[in-house]
Amino acid sequence: MDIPFMTVAELGCAYDNRELSPVEVTGTLLDRIVAHDGKFDSFIRTTPELALAQAKTAETELLAGNRRGPMHGIPYGLKDIVETAGIPTTGHSRLRQDHIPHDDAEVVRRLAAGGGVLMGKLATWEFANGGPSFDLPWPPARNPWDRERLPGGSSSGPGAAVAAGFVAAAIGTDTGGSIRGPAALCGIAGLKPTYGRVSRRGVFPNTFTMDHIGPMTRSAEDIALMLQVIAGFDPADPGSEDLPVPDYAAALDGGVKGLRLGLVEGWHDAPGAHPDLGPAIVAAVAVLERLGAIVEPVKLSSLRDYTDCKTTISIAELYTIHERDLRTRPQDFGRILRNRILPGALIRAEDYQAALRWRAALAREQFAALERVDAFITAGARNIAEPAQPDRAESLVASPSITMPFSVSGVPAIAIPCGFSTAEGMPLSLQIAANLFEESTVLRIAYAYQQATDWHRRHPTLH
Repeated sequence: MDIPFMTVAELGCAYDNRELSPVEVTGTLLDRIVAHDGKFDSFIRTTPELALAQAKTAETELLAGNRRGPMHGIPYGLKDIVETAGIPTTGHSRLRQDHIPHDDAEVVRRLAAGGGVLMGKLATWEFANGGPSFDLPWPPARNPWDRERLPGGSSSGPGAAVAAGFVAAAIGTDTGGSIRGPAALCGIAGLKPTYGRVSRRGVFPNTFTMDHIGPMTRSAEDIALMLQVIAGFDPADPGSEDLPVPDYAAALDGGVKGLRLGLVEGWHDAPGAHPDLGPAIVAAVAVLERLGAIVEPVKLSSLRDYTDCKTTISIAELYTIHERDLRTRPQDFGRILRNRILPGALIRAEDYQAALRWRAALAREQFAALERVDAFITAGARNIAEPAQPDRAESLVASPSITMPFSVSGVPAIAIPCGFSTAEGMPLSLQIAANLFEESTVLRIAYAYQQATDWHRRHPTLH
């Protein structure tokens, strides 16, 4: 068994059949991290003592027939804006490099209750926004497919760690694409759930009205298993929705026959996209049609409209979060984050309100289209991973984002691999989105596609 690249589902099956133990798997992955992560910097810190202790507990419980759920004994990592009691949570920032929380974030509490094995805290862009930065206490993570390239952001460490086979799963955060972007560029699966589906309590905020917490794994099936553990109402999170959590794994086998899928025009095929992306999306559409889906074109507002709307709201909210430190400790911010925060001071109240009204209009157009189709399909990223160059020009909003539209509307969206670029050998990605709280639909489509393809089974070779 190739332990580093076994899925959550495969590990669970191996535990049940007593072919592997959580201690064996955890030890193997800790050794792999020591051997290879110096080249990729996906971890800010590992927690080997805690991981082995949790693995031993899980092993004892599983041998006694006491399975807590699908994450029992599964090694995972946390983006380092997710607070962990007694373990530093830095936000990858000089401002919090000595911050040790007293309490676990709600998502950590749920994973611990489910028997998960915490391997450590993973790299991020500074406070999930400023990056990739080379002037912080820790270097930016690198892409396991090519360490001279970046893994995307801001969930850079989770994307790199899962792709490299350091952990079976990770928790990322997504405000404008920070789960889906790294998933797309690292060749893994990443889900932004519906806004309010997973508690944000204990996670450092980025943009109050668009922050999402979600799983990053190697397959859509694993996304369903991890989401089952972390989803659900939290009265301490003002954005949390008190709705039942369905059985996500049970819905995977529904197939796509008869589903109407809307291929969004003018997004993945707009100027500036990688030349291999269009053919990869065409091939993915052909697979879905062969499986019985009905694919038809859908027209939505431009990516530039969505990007400008989201960015206006984000920089205003971002400034309110960081204003005090910006006034008293500006030198402690990385250059990129400081430059991204400052424009927020210039956003007027009427600008912010206009952007919120614009957001409502853009969301309504998606909901109207979702009355005609069951889900949207587009690309997970418009280009491949960019080079890791410290002097590279700012690129966050230089070109419009293909992930931001579904952050604006708050609907669930997943990125899964759908091919590789010909010249560079870097991952390409398919994005699937559905209506509010229709994660089961998104996962059902992604799972059907992955049952018919093997892109998610391909992994980088670490030297």
